[in-house]
Amino acid sequence: MITVAIADDQAIVRAGLSVILDNEADIHVVGEAQDGHEAIALARDQRPDVICMDIRMPGLDGIAATRAITADPGNTTSVLVVTTFDLDDYVFGALEAGAAGFLLKGADETTLLGSIRSVARGDGTLDQRLTRRVITEFANRRSATVRPPLSPSVPLTARELEILTLLSEGLSNSEIAGRLFIEATTVKYHLAGILTKTGARDRLQAVVWAFQNGVVSPTGE
Repeated sequence: MITVAIADDQAIVRAGLSVILDNEADIHVVGEAQDGHEAIALARDQRPDVICMDIRMPGLDGIAATRAITADPGNTTSVLVVTTFDLDDYVFGALEAGAAGFLLKGADETTLLGSIRSVARGDGTLDQRLTRRVITEFANRRSATVRPPLSPSVPLTARELEILTLLSEGLSNSEIAGRLFIEATTVKYHLAGILTKTGARDRLQAVVWAFQNGVVSPTGE
Protein backbone atom coordinates (compact mmCIF):
# COMPACT_ATOMS: atom_id res chain seq x y z
CA MET A 1 0.00 0.00 0.00
CA ILE A 2 1.32 3.43 -0.99
CA THR A 3 0.58 6.04 1.67
CA VAL A 4 0.12 9.59 0.39
CA ALA A 5 -0.30 13.01 1.99
CA ILE A 6 -1.65 16.07 0.16
CA ALA A 7 -0.38 19.61 0.75
CA ASP A 8 -2.35 22.35 -0.99
CA ASP A 9 -3.89 25.60 0.23
CA GLN A 10 -7.12 25.00 -1.72
CA ALA A 11 -9.58 22.72 0.08
CA ILE A 12 -11.31 21.75 -3.16
CA VAL A 13 -8.01 20.58 -4.66
CA ARG A 14 -7.19 18.52 -1.58
CA ALA A 15 -10.66 16.97 -1.63
CA GLY A 16 -10.47 16.17 -5.33
CA LEU A 17 -7.07 14.53 -5.07
CA SER A 18 -8.19 12.55 -2.04
CA VAL A 19 -11.17 11.12 -3.90
CA ILE A 20 -9.04 10.13 -6.90
CA LEU A 21 -6.30 8.55 -4.80
CA ASP A 22 -8.47 6.71 -2.31
CA ASN A 23 -10.34 5.06 -5.18
CA GLU A 24 -7.14 3.16 -5.98
CA ALA A 25 -6.67 -0.20 -4.28
CA ASP A 26 -2.94 0.34 -3.72
CA ILE A 27 -3.04 3.98 -2.55
CA HIS A 28 -4.26 5.41 0.75
CA VAL A 29 -4.37 9.10 1.74
CA VAL A 30 -3.12 9.51 5.32
CA GLY A 31 -3.49 13.25 5.77
CA GLU A 32 -3.85 16.74 4.32
CA ALA A 33 -2.02 20.02 4.89
CA GLN A 34 -2.95 23.55 3.83
CA ASP A 35 0.48 25.15 4.12
CA GLY A 36 4.17 24.32 4.26
CA HIS A 37 4.37 24.16 8.04
CA GLU A 38 1.55 21.62 8.20
CA ALA A 39 3.17 19.64 5.38
CA ILE A 40 6.42 19.32 7.33
CA ALA A 41 4.56 18.20 10.45
CA LEU A 42 2.51 15.73 8.43
CA ALA A 43 5.60 14.20 6.84
CA ARG A 44 7.25 13.91 10.25
CA ASP A 45 4.25 12.42 12.05
CA GLN A 46 2.68 10.19 9.39
CA ARG A 47 5.77 9.26 7.35
CA PRO A 48 3.81 8.89 4.09
CA ASP A 49 5.58 7.30 1.15
CA VAL A 50 4.74 10.31 -1.03
CA ILE A 51 3.55 13.83 -0.33
CA CYS A 52 1.88 15.73 -3.18
CA MET A 53 3.15 19.25 -2.61
CA ASP A 54 1.77 22.49 -4.03
CA ILE A 55 4.30 25.29 -4.50
CA ARG A 56 2.38 28.48 -3.74
CA MET A 57 1.01 28.19 -0.21
CA PRO A 58 0.67 30.78 2.58
CA GLY A 59 3.10 30.97 5.47
CA LEU A 60 5.69 28.59 4.08
CA ASP A 61 5.75 27.67 0.40
CA GLY A 62 6.12 24.20 -1.04
CA ILE A 63 9.75 24.60 -2.03
CA ALA A 64 10.82 25.54 1.51
CA ALA A 65 8.70 22.72 2.91
CA THR A 66 10.25 20.25 0.46
CA ARG A 67 13.73 21.36 1.48
CA ALA A 68 12.92 20.88 5.16
CA ILE A 69 11.40 17.44 4.59
CA THR A 70 14.23 16.08 2.45
CA ALA A 71 16.87 17.51 4.81
CA ASP A 72 15.45 15.55 7.76
CA PRO A 73 17.88 12.65 8.45
CA GLY A 74 14.97 10.44 9.44
CA ASN A 75 12.85 11.31 6.43
CA THR A 76 11.31 8.46 4.45
CA THR A 77 8.93 10.59 2.39
CA SER A 78 9.42 11.45 -1.29
CA VAL A 79 7.99 14.74 -2.52
CA LEU A 80 6.00 15.00 -5.75
CA VAL A 81 5.45 18.66 -6.56
CA VAL A 82 2.00 19.12 -8.12
CA THR A 83 1.39 22.69 -9.22
CA THR A 84 -0.37 24.97 -11.68
CA PHE A 85 2.85 26.84 -12.35
CA ASP A 86 5.52 25.66 -14.77
CA LEU A 87 7.83 28.67 -14.41
CA ASP A 88 11.45 27.57 -14.61
CA ASP A 89 12.44 28.99 -11.24
CA TYR A 90 9.76 26.95 -9.51
CA VAL A 91 10.91 23.76 -11.20
CA PHE A 92 14.57 24.49 -10.47
CA GLY A 93 13.74 25.36 -6.88
CA ALA A 94 11.85 22.10 -6.44
CA LEU A 95 14.72 20.06 -7.87
CA GLU A 96 17.28 21.86 -5.73
CA ALA A 97 15.11 21.30 -2.67
CA GLY A 98 15.14 17.56 -3.29
CA ALA A 99 11.79 16.89 -4.92
CA ALA A 100 11.55 13.45 -6.51
CA GLY A 101 9.12 14.62 -9.17
CA PHE A 102 7.33 17.57 -10.72
CA LEU A 103 3.85 17.41 -12.22
CA LEU A 104 1.51 20.08 -13.55
CA LYS A 105 -2.07 20.10 -12.25
CA GLY A 106 -3.33 19.91 -15.82
CA ALA A 107 -2.07 16.31 -16.02
CA ASP A 108 -4.75 13.66 -16.44
CA GLU A 109 -5.68 11.15 -13.75
CA THR A 110 -3.64 8.34 -15.30
CA THR A 111 -0.52 10.49 -15.36
CA LEU A 112 -1.05 11.59 -11.75
CA LEU A 113 -1.44 8.04 -10.50
CA GLY A 114 1.50 6.83 -12.55
CA SER A 115 3.66 9.64 -11.18
CA ILE A 116 2.77 8.81 -7.57
CA ARG A 117 3.56 5.14 -8.10
CA SER A 118 6.81 6.02 -9.85
CA VAL A 119 7.93 8.30 -7.03
CA ALA A 120 6.92 5.71 -4.44
CA ARG A 121 9.16 3.17 -6.21
CA GLY A 122 12.04 5.60 -6.02
CA ASP A 123 12.06 6.23 -9.76
CA GLY A 124 11.18 9.92 -9.71
CA THR A 125 9.15 11.67 -12.41
CA LEU A 126 9.04 14.92 -14.34
CA ASP A 127 6.21 16.18 -16.53
CA GLN A 128 7.15 15.25 -20.10
CA ARG A 129 6.34 18.78 -21.28
CA LEU A 130 9.19 20.04 -19.13
CA THR A 131 11.78 17.29 -19.04
CA ARG A 132 14.60 18.20 -21.42
CA ARG A 133 14.17 21.98 -21.21
CA VAL A 134 14.14 21.90 -17.44
CA ILE A 135 16.97 19.47 -16.86
CA THR A 136 19.22 21.11 -19.45
CA GLU A 137 18.69 24.60 -18.06
CA PHE A 138 18.97 23.35 -14.49
CA ALA A 139 22.30 21.72 -15.30
CA ASN A 140 23.57 24.94 -16.90
CA ARG A 141 22.54 27.05 -13.92
CA ARG A 142 24.07 24.70 -11.38
CA SER A 143 27.25 23.74 -13.24
CA ALA A 144 29.46 25.99 -11.12
CA THR A 145 28.29 24.67 -7.77
CA VAL A 146 27.76 20.95 -8.21
CA ARG A 147 29.92 18.22 -6.76
CA PRO A 148 32.99 17.37 -8.87
CA PRO A 149 32.76 14.60 -11.46
CA LEU A 150 33.39 11.03 -10.42
CA SER A 151 36.88 10.08 -9.41
CA PRO A 152 38.65 8.10 -12.15
CA SER A 153 39.08 5.34 -9.56
CA VAL A 154 35.28 4.90 -9.32
CA PRO A 155 34.01 5.30 -12.91
CA LEU A 156 30.62 4.46 -14.25
CA THR A 157 30.77 1.27 -16.27
CA ALA A 158 29.97 1.27 -19.97
CA ARG A 159 26.58 -0.29 -19.22
CA GLU A 160 25.83 2.25 -16.50
CA LEU A 161 26.64 5.05 -18.95
CA GLU A 162 24.27 3.51 -21.50
CA ILE A 163 21.49 3.29 -18.94
CA LEU A 164 22.07 6.82 -17.65
CA THR A 165 21.89 8.15 -21.21
CA LEU A 166 18.59 6.36 -21.81
CA LEU A 167 17.27 7.61 -18.48
CA SER A 168 17.93 11.13 -19.71
CA GLU A 169 15.60 10.43 -22.63
CA GLY A 170 12.80 9.68 -20.19
CA LEU A 171 12.71 5.91 -20.73
CA SER A 172 11.33 3.59 -18.05
CA ASN A 173 13.19 0.52 -16.77
CA SER A 174 11.21 -1.77 -19.07
CA GLU A 175 11.82 0.48 -22.08
CA ILE A 176 15.55 0.60 -21.32
CA ALA A 177 15.58 -3.18 -20.97
CA GLY A 178 13.94 -3.52 -24.37
CA ARG A 179 16.34 -1.09 -25.99
CA LEU A 180 19.41 -2.88 -24.57
CA PHE A 181 17.99 -6.42 -24.84
CA ILE A 182 18.44 -7.12 -21.14
CA GLU A 183 16.09 -7.93 -18.25
CA ALA A 184 14.35 -5.14 -16.31
CA THR A 185 15.89 -6.56 -13.14
CA THR A 186 19.32 -6.03 -14.68
CA VAL A 187 18.43 -2.41 -15.36
CA LYS A 188 17.44 -1.99 -11.70
CA TYR A 189 20.75 -3.54 -10.62
CA HIS A 190 22.78 -1.11 -12.72
CA LEU A 191 20.58 1.81 -11.65
CA ALA A 192 21.38 1.01 -8.02
CA GLY A 193 25.06 1.26 -8.90
CA ILE A 194 24.52 4.60 -10.63
CA LEU A 195 22.72 6.05 -7.61
CA THR A 196 25.45 4.85 -5.25
CA LYS A 197 28.28 6.27 -7.34
CA THR A 198 26.64 9.62 -8.07
CA GLY A 199 25.08 10.10 -4.65
CA ALA A 200 21.72 10.74 -6.34
CA ARG A 201 18.51 10.03 -4.43
CA ASP A 202 16.56 8.73 -7.43
CA ARG A 203 16.44 8.48 -11.21
CA LEU A 204 15.53 12.11 -11.69
CA GLN A 205 18.42 13.38 -9.59
CA ALA A 206 20.75 10.95 -11.40
CA VAL A 207 19.76 12.48 -14.73
CA VAL A 208 20.31 15.97 -13.36
CA TRP A 209 23.74 14.83 -12.18
CA ALA A 210 24.51 13.46 -15.66
CA PHE A 211 23.77 16.80 -17.30
CA GLN A 212 25.65 18.74 -14.64
CA ASN A 213 28.77 16.62 -15.02
CA GLY A 214 28.74 16.40 -18.80
CA VAL A 215 27.98 12.68 -18.90
CA VAL A 216 24.97 13.49 -21.08
CA SER A 217 25.11 16.35 -23.54
CA PRO A 218 21.97 18.44 -24.09
CA THR A 219 20.43 17.88 -27.53
CA GLY A 220 17.19 18.84 -29.14
CA GLU A 221 15.29 21.77 -27.68
